[in-house]
Amino acid sequence: MKYNRYIIVAILALLPIITGCEDFLDRPPLTKENDETAWNSEENIRLYANKYYTTFFFGYGQGWSNASAPLMGYTFSDDVVHNGTQPNFTRSVPASQIWGMETLRSINIMLDRIENKMKGTLTAEQYNHWTGIGRFFRAMRYSDLVETYGDVPYYDYVVADTDLDGLYKPRTPRDEVMDAVYDDLVYAFENVRVNDGAMNVNRDIVAGFITRIALSEASWQKYYYKNNSRAQKFFRLAIVAGDYVMGKSYDIVSEFRSLFISENLAGNKDVLLYRHYDQAVGITHCVASYNNLSESVNFGPTASLIKSFICNDGEVWQNSTVASANNFELANMIKTRDPRLEATFYDKPSPRNKGSFWYINKFLPRSVAKSVEAGNSPPEVFTSSKNITDYPVLRYAEVLLNWIEAKAELATQGGEAVTQADIDKTINKLRNRPIAPEAEAMGVTKTTPLRLDAIPDDPVRDADVSPLIWEIRRERRMEFAFEYSRIADLKRWHKLEYMDTDKRWDILCGGWVNFPTELKTELTAANAGKFSVADLTGKFTSYSGDNNANMKGFYRSSITTGRQPFLNEVNINPYLAPVGKTQMDDYESKGYKLQQTEGWPQN
Repeated sequence: MKYNRYIIVAILALLPIITGCEDFLDRPPLTKENDETAWNSEENIRLYANKYYTTFFFGYGQGWSNASAPLMGYTFSDDVVHNGTQPNFTRSVPASQIWGMETLRSINIMLDRIENKMKGTLTAEQYNHWTGIGRFFRAMRYSDLVETYGDVPYYDYVVADTDLDGLYKPRTPRDEVMDAVYDDLVYAFENVRVNDGAMNVNRDIVAGFITRIALSEASWQKYYYKNNSRAQKFFRLAIVAGDYVMGKSYDIVSEFRSLFISENLAGNKDVLLYRHYDQAVGITHCVASYNNLSESVNFGPTASLIKSFICNDGEVWQNSTVASANNFELANMIKTRDPRLEATFYDKPSPRNKGSFWYINKFLPRSVAKSVEAGNSPPEVFTSSKNITDYPVLRYAEVLLNWIEAKAELATQGGEAVTQADIDKTINKLRNRPIAPEAEAMGVTKTTPLRLDAIPDDPVRDADVSPLIWEIRRERRMEFAFEYSRIADLKRWHKLEYMDTDKRWDILCGGWVNFPTELKTELTAANAGKFSVADLTGKFTSYSGDNNANMKGFYRSSITTGRQPFLNEVNINPYLAPVGKTQMDDYESKGYKLQQTEGWPQN
């Protein structure tokens, strides 16, 4: 399924009857005549709802807009090291910051008009479907806001400009908001069409996103709020939705990197929803340009991420029987680790990655990388903002991993135990995906299936996480590296301590480089003091200009510095965002009170 490439053209054709979200909300209400004209057919509802696709299914973005895109928008986690100072968590109440309600107001307008202006126009099936679409998008937006702020004002109606009590409504408790989200998701799951035509949201997509939203809320409730009964409610919803998708015709049949470099994902069984790019209609992106091997980038994978890749015998490197499992040189890692490592990185250390020396190639064809290596320029479509590769917005792999995690978590709270069959149709299905011929030629082999009677005993596993759940989390990390989920996962697991650079040396280091054999050109007098390497124990050796033979280990730039403390600090809660002083003063000036986010100072 893909976006309708003509969405923008169609919406423009309807202006000023139907406008984009921001313009619609920033001007006075529509006149009675226009309002009545706009809500007279199912097609007009479809065109109105189309504007939410690029909001909720951002993909690679468009043009140079990439702030929420894979690779570019998710460089704040323990997977990514920056060449310089690491990005910090918010450490004080900002001057101005608050939730945006524009999209929610627009969605509530849609739902209001369906209810009050279209009952005589729509059939019962059409009414249920489009109400389900509106409630699905409302649930998605509220789940995002709740993950960011916790308690937020809840609106299921259109607030009048003169309704100060509504406009300055106090924060609604998170549980109440998420109960409404739960109801919206269930309604959408039961009423959105099974098939609404290619390019449009259907029940499969609704169910797929339910696995994401429900798993997230369940994890927050279990690990952050310590509320097991609410956790169970959402874990069960994730499982039911996952069961539905897993009963359809999706499968894991594509080589891993091919999912991110295809110019047309239509009909791909690995994908529930994707964003299509087409130069002919001016819909392009820039993400592939930032990993085209000719561009220098200042961020790359951490040693922590690199060490987390499972060996292809299914064991952690410390316990693996694979020859040279403790050799972290990239060429050896490609042969000894899960195939997703080769599919994620260029096969040689490269100084064009200033942060790590391991260059991310997940979003670039191997053939292009080899051409650039040979001295050629990248093809034009992999430069500037001319990229036309599709992005898999919702992959079947995610549904599988959401489902198995929810099931494993619920099992710790009295639910059915995870079986080997559950593992086989989720984690082991991913491990059995095809391998690219180019990867096979380099010695890449499939990872041994995970067995419940032989779960790896990772010596660095957290004591409060079971071996099975630990390995499920590892699969997520390998599968979704540089996509959307890592920082969100750390928050919902209540594991932001993984971001503590004072305690974790390996998140300030990049890839393993044997400089004497792989990058002799970097061993010059001019580079003395500019970098160091760390061994597997975290012991660092700084390059002095005359200790060439010792320069092999996890790379660290001399200008790479850690982030400021953010845990166990008074009036700092890294898990939830504060609202700004300006907004709090605005509430007070109108005679209302805006409560500050949990963990932040009220004044």
